[in-house]
Formats: sequence, structure tokens, C-alpha cells
Amino acid sequence: MTPATYPAAQHIMVLYTGGTIGMQASANGLAPASGFEARMRDYLHSQPQLVVPQWRFREMNPLIDSANMTPDYWQRLREAVVEAVDVDGCDSVLILHGTDTLAYSAAAMSFQLLGLQARVVFTGSMLPAGVTDSDAWENLGGALTALGQGLAPGVHLYFHGELLDPTRCAKIRSFGRHPFARLQRQGGGMKAASIPQALQYQQPKQLARVGVLPLFPGIGAEQLDGMLDSGIQGLVLECFGSGTGPSDNPQFLTSLERARALGVVVVAITQCHEGGVELDIYEAGSRLRGVGVLSGGGMTREAAFGKLHALLGAGLASDEVRRLTELDLCGELS
Repeated sequence: MTPATYPAAQHIMVLYTGGTIGMQASANGLAPASGFEARMRDYLHSQPQLVVPQWRFREMNPLIDSANMTPDYWQRLREAVVEAVDVDGCDSVLILHGTDTLAYSAAAMSFQLLGLQARVVFTGSMLPAGVTDSDAWENLGGALTALGQGLAPGVHLYFHGELLDPTRCAKIRSFGRHPFARLQRQGGGMKAASIPQALQYQQPKQLARVGVLPLFPGIGAEQLDGMLDSGIQGLVLECFGSGTGPSDNPQFLTSLERARALGVVVVAITQCHEGGVELDIYEAGSRLRGVGVLSGGGMTREAAFGKLHALLGAGLASDEVRRLTELDLCGELS
């Protein structure tokens, strides 16, 4: 199906979270600022050739630099999207967000909003609106135009004329107009036959505690134990290559067994930009599988992190969380 086969957006809710797009100078540097709705309206009025759907505006509270994004804020963002669609009658939502954690938030919302038939688009900018050579208005106008042309239901990331799948991309540059890219990840999983009711977008989610631990030469059990002792419920383990780790370190493997005994869901992804995890290729990977580590296939860090938050926050039984971790829910493994 091409985008043109989907109905055009008619009523858009713009959710402004802060981020560079609306920042203004302060005594301590650029900082999130209120008043972006008026600036956005003035810009669109100055561009009569830019035909966009009807829109309304909501400023999230507090406005934040996306470096300060948290899973708690994701919960409020999910609630704002649900309210916009199910209460206010909007068929689409445009989320203005800082770029540093935009890919994390867009991936997380892909799982938090499973089953939503509305369109949700994330965008932002690398330079604030109004400064020389800013990409703010082109991204905002382009995202509105894309919605007006019709997009598939679900969550999208729009930047510099390109639509990206949030569960397959990452921010790879801290400069320029193309900070985001689709990662060439491989190693898929079977599509889930159905989405459990607890994961549907209308269902409230609890906050989960999820950590990320990259492996490095010489990593020991004490680093892993530190994560486990912090009370996490899930762990994204960033492995070498196709999913290998220190398999000749019995203490490290014992700590992974401890994680399983504690009910901590550990999912392995690759540190590589391309490829994915296949735990059974090398002994150093199969031993991880043997102590309970799950395969994240080609999932990105952002997707695996957001997926664990959604699964664990839905209150599913541990066995069900483990089963769904290795199944494709919204394209993260395809």
C-alpha cells in the first residue's frame, strides 16, 4: 500500500514537548520556551502556498530539553495522544520533540500506542525556528503536508523530507539536516498472531524499570550485578557482533542466571550498526541463551528499550513478556 491510499488527515493535534525547535536564548544558553503556537501560526500564515490540514495546539507541561526525557513523560505523552484522538476527535497527532531522544520516544510510543488507528508523527529540528539556516519550519511544514497527503495508522518519524519507521532508526549525527537514519538491522522474528488486550493503546501502563548495559572487553559480573541490584525489571544487553559476550567468565554467566531467577527479562541486541543477533551461531552466544538471555534479533537499542517498557508496564506474566519479546509487534523485528 502506498501512502496515497490512506485517507488524508482532517484534524491534527500538535503536541509541543519543547526541544530545539522552539528554544530561545537564555542566560544559560538555549532553553525550551512557551509561545510556539503563535510563532507556528504566523509562519503558516506567511506561507499561503503551504496547504495543511486543520490543526489545534497543546503545550505539554513541563516543556523540556529532550535530554531530560523520561519514561514518566512518555506516560503523559501517551495519555495526551489518547485524549486527542478519543476525546477531542483528532485523526492525527504531530509531536514536536527535541532530537536527542526523539528516536527513543518515537520507538516507545510505537509500543505504547499499539492498535491506534490514528496517525502519529514525530518531528523536530536541529536549529531553533527563526535562526539562520534553521530546519525547523521545513520539518514542521513537511510533517503537516505528509499528514495531509495520507499516512498509514501508527507512529512515524519525519525529518528533512523523509519518513522513517521509529523502531528501525536512530540518531546517528549531532549536526546537519540528516541526523536520523534507518539502521540496516537483520535477524527477524515471527509476527505476533495478535496483540494482547493489555498492550492496546487504551489500556493504562505502569512505569517499568529498564536498564541498558553495553558489553566491553573486560566487563565483569560486578557491573551486571550493579544493574540487577538497582531493581530493574528488564535489561537490554548490547552484545558484540551477532550476540556474543564473555562466555568464559563463569561469574558473569552466574549473574545472568541470577537475573533470570530474579525475573529480570534480559534481551540481547548487537552493538553493530548493521546486522543483528543470532545467539546460536557461536558458543559465546549460545551460552548466553543457555542462561536465559533472549534474542533481540535486529532490534535497535531504542526499540528494545521501548518494547521492554511497554511489555513490563502492561502487567503481563513473566512468561508472556519473554514470549512477546521475541515476536514482532510493530515492525521492530521485520
